[in-house]
Amino acid sequence: MPLRQLFDLVLPPRCPSCRVIVDGDDRFCSACYAALQFISAPLCACCGIPLVHDGGPDTLCGGCLAEPPNYATARAAFVYAGPARSVVLSFKHGDRQHLARLMAPHLLRASVGGITADSLVVPVPLHRWRLWERGFNQAALMATQLARLSGAKTCLDAMQRVKPSRKGPMDRAARRKNVAGAFRVRDKSVIAGRHILLIDDVMTSGATVAACARALKRAGATRVDVLTWARAVRVGDDVSGRNAGRSATHDSREADEKDSYGQG
Repeated sequence: MPLRQLFDLVLPPRCPSCRVIVDGDDRFCSACYAALQFISAPLCACCGIPLVHDGGPDTLCGGCLAEPPNYATARAAFVYAGPARSVVLSFKHGDRQHLARLMAPHLLRASVGGITADSLVVPVPLHRWRLWERGFNQAALMATQLARLSGAKTCLDAMQRVKPSRKGPMDRAARRKNVAGAFRVRDKSVIAGRHILLIDDVMTSGATVAACARALKRAGATRVDVLTWARAVRVGDDVSGRNAGRSATHDSREADEKDSYGQG
């Protein structure tokens, strides 16, 4: 019996969400795959939030019209709910680091215009205390897998988090204040003149990626695009695409759960 078949017999591949046995690595079972809430058009051309009405590919949401972000685009593969949420929690807090391999193809699918060899893939950094506590930066693992899949270059230590985040529920203004001045670029010569693809696991208010993008633009980046595995969507927001008509199950408690671990 080939070694791979023997290994699968002893430790069969399992669904990354519910853990039932599946027929291959990095695959959801049929029930969990059906429960994934894909994010697709119509959505804001800038921040990628799902829109109720399709106003065309250049439509912006009210938030981006009122206060344009520092990044060019932000896209996420899934709504932060159901199986997509359970994958993130297992990834970060269950030490299932191999899940980064599952995430990379979905990040590539969600990217705007794909990823070129000239793109520099940069993860959102963790503060050193959080990195010591967890043992790894989940965004760095995702960035590494995405770079391998796309052929782009990556710089895992391009940014540094110099200020830890306050834990607990926060409104949008408090989240922005919480990450103000929290990030800096280690070496501007690495960033200057480059297209940066900023990677994180979940986007909630967008305060974290906006603060990172601000630091990257100040360091000379020509463009910053954001890619995340999942996106927090308020109840009542429309999520179109394969699961059109399904309401988002994410609520404010789950958004605060994300921020309670120092992200946003």
